[in-house]
Amino acid sequence: MLFPSLFNNIIILTALIIVAVLSIITKKLTVVAGVAAVVVGWVIFAGAGYVGELQLFTFFVLSVLATRHGRALKGKTHGEIRDAWQVLANGGVAAVLAALAMIDYNHTELYTLMISGSLAAAIADTLSSELGMVYGTRTFNILTFRKEAKGLDGVISIEGTLIGAFGAFIIAFIYMWDRSLWIITLAGVGGNVIDSVLGATLERKKLIGNNTVNFLNTLTGALIAFLLF
Repeated sequence: MLFPSLFNNIIILTALIIVAVLSIITKKLTVVAGVAAVVVGWVIFAGAGYVGELQLFTFFVLSVLATRHGRALKGKTHGEIRDAWQVLANGGVAAVLAALAMIDYNHTELYTLMISGSLAAAIADTLSSELGMVYGTRTFNILTFRKEAKGLDGVISIEGTLIGAFGAFIIAFIYMWDRSLWIITLAGVGGNVIDSVLGATLERKKLIGNNTVNFLNTLTGALIAFLLF
C-alpha cells in the first residue's frame, strides 16, 4: 500500500485534532483519550486510507449518538465521557492491523478487511447495548435465555441485536468490496455475540472488565473476517 501523501496526512491530522478538541470540550473524551483517539485515527488512516478513516468516524459518531439517546431510561449514572482505555479497547485492534498493513503491504486487502470486521464488531456491540436498553422489550441472558434486567452484563434483546447487526452492516457498506459485505456484517454480529457471552460469564464474575470485553469483541470481529476471507 502506498503511504498517504503529506498533504493528506496534514488534512486528516487537522480533522482528527479538531474532533478530539471538540470531544474534550463537550466532555465526550478525557484529554488523554483525545490524544489516544488522534493517534489511533492517524494510524488507521495511514494503513487503511480514507475508507478506514470513514469507518472509524462512523463508529465514533454513531456511538456518541447512541449513548446520548434515551439517557433518561438508562439512569443518571450512565456516563458519556470515555477514557483512553475505552478508546484503545474499541480502536486498538484496528490500529494494530493498520500498522501491519503498512509493514506487510502484500496483504493489505486482508488487513483492511480485518480492520472493518473489528470496527463492525465495535459498533454492533455499542449500538446493541445502548439502544437495546431503550428499545428492547424482552431482555434475557444470552446463555440461559432467562429473563433478566436491562443493562446487566450478558443480557441482550432481539431489538438490540438487530440494531447492532444494522450497525455492522453500515461499516460493511462503507467497505463494500464484492463478497466482503456479508463477511464484515457477520464479523460484527459474531464479535457482538462473543461480547455478550463474555459479559454473562467472565465479566459478571469480575474476572475481566468492560474494556477487556470490548477489546476481545473487536479482536473476535477481526478474526472472523480473517477466517471468512
